[in-house]
Amino acid sequence: MIQPINDKITGKNNNFLKWLGVIILVYFLIVAVTLISSCFKLSVGERAEELFTFATNPFAGLIVGIMATALIQSSSTVTSIIVGLVAGGLPVSIAVPMVMGSNLGTTITNTIVSLGHIGNKEEFRKAFAAATIHDFFNLLAVLIFLPLEITTHFLEKTALFLAQFLKGTETPDLTGFNFVEFITVPVLKLMKQVTVNLPQPFDGIALITIGIVLIFVSILYIGKILKSLLINQAKGILNTAMGKNAVFSILLGTMVTMLVQSSSTTTSLMVPLAGVGLLSLEKIYPFILGANIGTCITALLAATAVKENAIAALEIALVHFLYNCSGVILIYGIPFLRKIPIVGAKTLAHVASEKTYLALVYLIIVFFVLPILILNISFNNP
Repeated sequence: MIQPINDKITGKNNNFLKWLGVIILVYFLIVAVTLISSCFKLSVGERAEELFTFATNPFAGLIVGIMATALIQSSSTVTSIIVGLVAGGLPVSIAVPMVMGSNLGTTITNTIVSLGHIGNKEEFRKAFAAATIHDFFNLLAVLIFLPLEITTHFLEKTALFLAQFLKGTETPDLTGFNFVEFITVPVLKLMKQVTVNLPQPFDGIALITIGIVLIFVSILYIGKILKSLLINQAKGILNTAMGKNAVFSILLGTMVTMLVQSSSTTTSLMVPLAGVGLLSLEKIYPFILGANIGTCITALLAATAVKENAIAALEIALVHFLYNCSGVILIYGIPFLRKIPIVGAKTLAHVASEKTYLALVYLIIVFFVLPILILNISFNNP
């Protein structure tokens, strides 16, 4: 009788330690993503405005938004920069495609995280599908809304109306609040001390390398621990939390992303859960859409800090919000359109899991080669 009781106590203690391990590894995953982002900000961010000087037409604006976000690894950073540029005189009509492009560029982080499962074919297939469903959704949104915006300027006009309506409302400057920064700063400072004696840009490169290694290690062990916890109803808990209904999952994704101010962080955390089979692609899908909406908070907060040309700054921040909300309502609201990202992600994941090198090829072509080619074409055919 004593033995079974001791076994139960030992089992509970082991599960507690495993969950604690998952929390610690998730924390280091967040640290790794933040580290990579901050290092890109240090090396590219100060000259980031130069990335936007090429945006002379809507298509160029779209590509610049994609490439800037893929390089800086943070759509929140890019949209905040765009808010500042609009406040400084950048036309809103050029800035709108940039915002659309930043939505596409931010999905590269998810795909990089999914590579942590590349050693296991089945896990990689699930993780890669969870990562690229974000790509397909945002690409579909661009294909629908960019032509509409070019011809009608409906996002720009609606956002301007709302910005003028809100002009008289006193908005506090909340740009100092960042939950992720608050919890990660101590470890980030410690890591940066390790490379303090290295010359630029090698200090940044070293830290980015540390971040990438940390992502792979975190994903590897999160997967192993979560697998062992499956027997203890972890799958049921997560499916209950995110599987109540699509609206609840969208709201959950929105709230979590508003809290951490990073869609890359929240969506990247879903990838390993999909990889180990804790959540299906269909249940992760609406959560990721909520993350798209939640990430708009950063640009809105940045707009509250603008004093000169405040209407224009608020207008582009509202464009970001309206665009993401419209995408969710239209694409997820229509069953035929809703299925397109799921089918696309599953098909691509199946191909990539059979020939894993194609995942890297996909990353390079979609986020760098193709944008450069389109940018070149847009310059030669203004």
